[in-house]
Amino acid sequence: MKIKYIWLLLIFIGFIACEDDKYDTGGKEPIAVIPGTADFSKYVAVGNSLTAGFSDGALFMATQNNSLPNILAESMALAGGGEFIQPLTNDNIGGLLLGGNLIQNPRLIFDGSKPIVLPGVPTTEVSNILSGPFNNMGVPGAKSFHLLANGYGNVAGVATGSANPYYARMASSPNASVIEDAMAQAPTFFSLWIGNNDVLSYATSGGTGVNQAGNFDPATYGSNDITDPNVFAQVYSGLVSTLTSGGAKGVVANIPNVTSLPHFTTVPYNPLDPTNPAFGPQIPLLNATFAPLNQAFAFLGVPERSVVFSETAASPIVIYDESLRNITAQLFQVLQGGGLDPLTAGLLANQYGQSRQANEDDLILLTSSSVIATLNEAYFAQLVAAGVPQEQAGQLSINGITYPMRDQWVLLPSEQTEIKTATDNFNQTIAAVASQAGLAFVDANALMQQLADSGVSSDGFTLTADLVLGGAISMDGVHPTSRGYALMANEFLKAIDDTFGSNFEAADALNDIGDYPVFYSPSLQ
Repeated sequence: MKIKYIWLLLIFIGFIACEDDKYDTGGKEPIAVIPGTADFSKYVAVGNSLTAGFSDGALFMATQNNSLPNILAESMALAGGGEFIQPLTNDNIGGLLLGGNLIQNPRLIFDGSKPIVLPGVPTTEVSNILSGPFNNMGVPGAKSFHLLANGYGNVAGVATGSANPYYARMASSPNASVIEDAMAQAPTFFSLWIGNNDVLSYATSGGTGVNQAGNFDPATYGSNDITDPNVFAQVYSGLVSTLTSGGAKGVVANIPNVTSLPHFTTVPYNPLDPTNPAFGPQIPLLNATFAPLNQAFAFLGVPERSVVFSETAASPIVIYDESLRNITAQLFQVLQGGGLDPLTAGLLANQYGQSRQANEDDLILLTSSSVIATLNEAYFAQLVAAGVPQEQAGQLSINGITYPMRDQWVLLPSEQTEIKTATDNFNQTIAAVASQAGLAFVDANALMQQLADSGVSSDGFTLTADLVLGGAISMDGVHPTSRGYALMANEFLKAIDDTFGSNFEAADALNDIGDYPVFYSPSLQ
């Protein structure tokens, strides 16, 4: 299967605009930027990858310098803001090493047809601890409760998964917590954007996490679970209470419904093209092979589970659907009664007892694009080990065609409902806590939905949520581009104006998003 992109001729020259022109007034008398009731002298940013500057599937120097809080800090400097220090990586390759071993891949680049991993070896070694403190306390991968967890930055726990490699290289001590390190700097102003990973990790795993409601122990909380809304509310309220305890003001943002991100909207449910010479000629044989199975489905009263591939139009992939009634036993009896030998009847019954073809209500994850229509080697080996002839085993092991795509590649409607329900609950908490604490509030969810629906125009550019071509979302399909971060920074500044009486927008001190790149050259390393 191919995910088709329009050919782009990328020119990687002049991406970074001259800082002297950043706030060009066009010959008009400049308006002084005032902070209003806010004090930007010690700004500390707390959050996850969206705060750290993660983009194109990695954290690297260029995107850190164009991170949301660093862009904000540059604007705040016009209104009394102080120095903003970040835990910079060593290079623009991206990725991480632990003890010299690769634990996070380099960044993604565009090869003219699709995103690929940049060839190269990272030079950022996690065990080389940086000397802080750091104003940017964004930790990629962090969920809300991780910000409270002592030992979350212990290098010794990185290999076992009990600690975070990004926080480990900047934590003040092995037993520190993110919120403790943030508060040690006595912030006068803060930003808090957290909660995305509390639902995103469930979504990007295809909904394979198991929600452990009420479990607050980060050591036992499953990595793919949706955080219980009551736990999230408790944690979020505590974070804001701590951050404001010294009199600091701040700005917070809610979380987008992640299913509107291109990671979940780029791969169609029906990518099987009959004009593909590797697939089209096989369609008559495939339909003949599925005919006895389809008859059995009809006999059992579930004809909607039938598998039929079109010779004239794109066909849906075959998926495993855990929400379906498991009819393996009944299917075996019907197939055997229809004349199939016990081995074949058993194989088909086990394979298709909870399967169907995908439809427009299913979301197919971006990561599936390299898996669809390929041999499932693990299942193939399992069949061969069970005595199935290699040729037959191979025919039964083609992902999305004869072997149903497993749960980690698909978000079912039921899983999408879980995600939306949790997101709505989280966002209700964020809005309520922000209002009670008198904080500036950014509706990132509405902005993301606008990007997905019609796009957002600013400074002569129209950004959308389309992968690669849209300009707002980077090549990992989840995190913003640098231009997308600049767009979001302007929304933060407007919210700060509205709440604290600063005048970034009125003083023409918002950021020109055209000064920030969408792509970074492969030669930038």
